[in-house]
Amino acid sequence: MANIKDSVPSDFTSPTALPTNSEQARQWQRANLTWWDSHPMRYDWKEAIDAREFTKEFYQEIDRRFFSRLQEFMPWKRIPFDPLVDFDALREREVLEIGVGNGSQAGLFAQYAHSFTGIDITDYAVKSTAKRMSCFGLAATIARMDAENMEFAENSFDFIWSWGVIHHSSNPRKILQEIYRVLKPGGEAMIMVYHRGLWNYYLIGGLIYVLEKGHWLKSKSLHEIVQLKTDGAIARYYSVSEWSTLASELFQIEEVKVYGSKAEVILMPGGIVKEKIMTLVPNSLARFWTNRCRMGSFLVSILKKTG
Repeated sequence: MANIKDSVPSDFTSPTALPTNSEQARQWQRANLTWWDSHPMRYDWKEAIDAREFTKEFYQEIDRRFFSRLQEFMPWKRIPFDPLVDFDALREREVLEIGVGNGSQAGLFAQYAHSFTGIDITDYAVKSTAKRMSCFGLAATIARMDAENMEFAENSFDFIWSWGVIHHSSNPRKILQEIYRVLKPGGEAMIMVYHRGLWNYYLIGGLIYVLEKGHWLKSKSLHEIVQLKTDGAIARYYSVSEWSTLASELFQIEEVKVYGSKAEVILMPGGIVKEKIMTLVPNSLARFWTNRCRMGSFLVSILKKTG
């Protein structure tokens, strides 16, 4: 979770709320755009990046920070994310990423896909990811686009990827509908949204933040407390059953997994002491808790468009 905010939209009242009318949807999406314009995902909330922006060194440092955390809970054999993605199979596929950020994952997919397209709601993300593609000589189409209203024809892509993005949108159901529309029959989507579990949401998300920041004096609910510490103007948290019910309205669910960072298993506020304790906990033990016991905060689903 990258940044702490001062407030959340007062009408975003539950972990999986959807807008009740078009004006509310517009307000939430404006808030979402404003947030990510001001807080691009550079993984620099603890330590500034010394490299000049939009250089190879800048992107390499972002990747080092992102992939080092990924390695803890999803170790790979050749390529980051290869426990989930068969990258060699992408050589014949048209790939779309929803929410490119600074392009760490786009840089992987563009190397292997037959063609790669990445979209994002912010100008910064589009600019940064396009510059990354140029820096590393990768072919890609990067465009500013709202995933709730994608400008692609039906049946355009074989594979769609989105990691930690659509739960921030004003209406994730609309994005799922759009994903279904632009996927080819037999195509797959791999999507990560935030997981609402007993450990990560109710204990880590609530208790620790209450003790650390004293927000029990200011907030009316656990939902608001969690929102105040979570990145994005709004951020939904789904139980496995809630997400499966939503996704199964359109897709055949191939698999649902839960992952989480090592930091989530240490029940104490962040800081130097916690970082030292984390070095003593084997990655494999942390993965048992976050992944096998479903204590982590990343809910990953593999969805297939049938027919």
